[in-house]
Amino acid sequence: MPSVDDILEHIGEFHFFQKQTFFLLALFSAAFTPIYVGIVFLGFIPNHRCWSPGVAELSQRCGWSLAEELNYTMPGLGAADKAFLQQCMEYEVDWNQSTLSCMDPLSSLPDNRSHLPLAPCQHGWVYDTPGSSIVTEFNLVCANSWMLDLFQSAVNVGFFIGAVGIGYLADRFGRKICFLITILINASSGVLMAISPNYTWMLLFRLIQGLVSKAGWLISYILITEFVGLSYRRTVGIFYQVSFTIGLLVLAGVAYAIPHWRWLQLAVTLPNFCFLLYYWCIPESPRWLISQNKTKKAMRIIKHIAKKNGKSMPASLQSLRADEEAVEKLNPSFLDLVRTPQIRKHTLILMYNWFTSSVLYQGLIMHMGLAGGNIYLDFFYSALVEFPAAFIIIFTIDRIGRRYPWAVANMAAGVACLASVFIPDDLQWLKVTIACLGRMGITMAFEMVCLVSAELYPTFISCGWLGGRWTSVVAPRDQREGSA
Repeated sequence: MPSVDDILEHIGEFHFFQKQTFFLLALFSAAFTPIYVGIVFLGFIPNHRCWSPGVAELSQRCGWSLAEELNYTMPGLGAADKAFLQQCMEYEVDWNQSTLSCMDPLSSLPDNRSHLPLAPCQHGWVYDTPGSSIVTEFNLVCANSWMLDLFQSAVNVGFFIGAVGIGYLADRFGRKICFLITILINASSGVLMAISPNYTWMLLFRLIQGLVSKAGWLISYILITEFVGLSYRRTVGIFYQVSFTIGLLVLAGVAYAIPHWRWLQLAVTLPNFCFLLYYWCIPESPRWLISQNKTKKAMRIIKHIAKKNGKSMPASLQSLRADEEAVEKLNPSFLDLVRTPQIRKHTLILMYNWFTSSVLYQGLIMHMGLAGGNIYLDFFYSALVEFPAAFIIIFTIDRIGRRYPWAVANMAAGVACLASVFIPDDLQWLKVTIACLGRMGITMAFEMVCLVSAELYPTFISCGWLGGRWTSVVAPRDQREGSA
């Protein structure tokens, strides 16, 4: 009896049905971008300083310009290494006392300015931005900056737990139902996050988004690779990740047009409800149905695929047998990762690569610095670097294998990041070039580790839990400290 791959050779390995399904799922992949790297815009940290009602009143009375107000009242002004003082500290001075003059008011005090006592900001901050972010609304700066790290760590924790749990459920109860459930929960929690009244509720709903969003992205990845023929799986899997890169470009434009974080969150979340229409557009995976001994349902879906592709089913292909994927154990175990010495070696290598790829990719995607401080152009330009990475993979993996491109990509990313530390700031063109090479290298490494994991492991293990997803929990603090 023929297998699914045998039948697909006759009814189309990548024809109209597969192309339509790929387009629909690629849209879903692009929509995952705001959750994975949305912190760049949602958690944007603008220049800020302490706000003092006394200083504001004195400034208004004296008619100071903003530059004069800062010059007279801000500690550490003009010193590049005094950013913390400028942003988080203020002079302990009673600005309402009548002895203060409008011309350098601190000079009338008995103590020299450099000896005046300092204190943390008492009345909040002033942010130099026309929009808003969760940082400006909830004051996640200075002593509260750890709360921004927690926000991103929460979604990464959700990625890890959700990828394991939902991935297992997708093998147990089916790809389609789990996919649709993750879409509904993700969209609902995203809207609730946008209307959260305080930081705690916002954090909770972001965690829920993390629990289902990455899992949904993985199930979508699995679905499209199971609908196409064997010879198209690698290419489709890579271009599915390219659609994520397209999502990066779109996100930069949407964030530029909507600089207020609550409206931005709604704008990138509400379209996810449209994906629920996939209930009528995308069928269950016939490969999964065969693995569950539901061959009649699988055959009905295969006939639907043949009809969509304009092909007829030969009589000799009217029955099915389990292929190599379907004969996987119906209840695979995590022990499969360490069952033999060879697979243990593969597991440890992939765990380490997930770790390095996750941390470095998130770090570079948030702090590339190509556009000299323009966060939107910076984000847009750095995303363009990912396209060559995908095409290099496509043209190399079938010619020279996986190991050499994978190893070169990791080495290029590591050398580029290390070299950038020693390049002086006046050689901006060289810093940009090295940064682009690093971003390209880590993008290749990230796409390769997902591809190899999917080829080596059962569905609910591959691309889900292999070390890197939970290790990205440590990335937010590394990234913020690196940017400082």
